[in-house]
Amino acid sequence: MLGRRTLVEVLHLVIGIAGAAVLAYGAVWSLPHAHDTIWAVTYGVMAVVVAMSLRPIAAAAKADRRSTDA
Repeated sequence: MLGRRTLVEVLHLVIGIAGAAVLAYGAVWSLPHAHDTIWAVTYGVMAVVVAMSLRPIAAAAKADRRSTDA
């Protein structure tokens, strides 16, 4: 079961990835000839968002475990 802090961090990750996808869809709509480039950059951004979220998620999970153990 996810604790409250961990859930907030995971939701933050999901919102970041969804936001990148929404921006990519808008960019592809406005520049359809750059479809491949836009999605390549978007996948890179999504990978960075995931990488940047790993440490906060781990810290939140640790804090949730500490609060339930006490």
